Amino acid sequence: MTYAIIKVAGKQYRVHEGERLLVDRLREDDGATFTPTVLLVGGDGAPVLDAHDIKVTAKVLGAVKGPKVRIGKYKKRTGYRRHTGFRASLTQIQIESIGGKPARAAAKPKAEKAAKPESAVATVSSLPTGYAEMTVAEIKTAVAAWEAAALHEALAYEHEHGKRKGAIAALESAIADKEGES
Repeated sequence: MTYAIIKVAGKQYRVHEGERLLVDRLREDDGATFTPTVLLVGGDGAPVLDAHDIKVTAKVLGAVKGPKVRIGKYKKRTGYRRHTGFRASLTQIQIESIGGKPARAAAKPKAEKAAKPESAVATVSSLPTGYAEMTVAEIKTAVAAWEAAALHEALAYEHEHGKRKGAIAALESAIADKEGES
């Protein structure tokens, strides 16, 4: 499960594991753990799961104040001017787990994912030098001179790391042009 929609203090929030968010002031103490009402649970292309079977665990991190809102009243030609302000009382919470699985257990797959970029660096060698630092505009101008293998490697790199829509579109059109020439 990648996300859940929960209800806290009368408002709905879409949350992920490990995410921190500000909600209206709760009566919980700092460090307390609570389970908000779960309205919906979903994932990447997976069907929506029944929310009654899933529990979301959240931890209260502390009370904070929101941004200051300044309010001014004015009536012309009467000398009437009033200034007031407002700061909302908020509580910062962190989503510990969705579905009973703690976020710490999810940290192990992230460590394995961290090892993947090292192996990906070895395959990136057919990419042009400095590709990761190139802007989308630089990629669009440079793709015409690249070979088909470098284009495919760059496209795979974008899907795994960058996910820049402009670069992906430029690479796909350059690949289509190269295949059209063959």
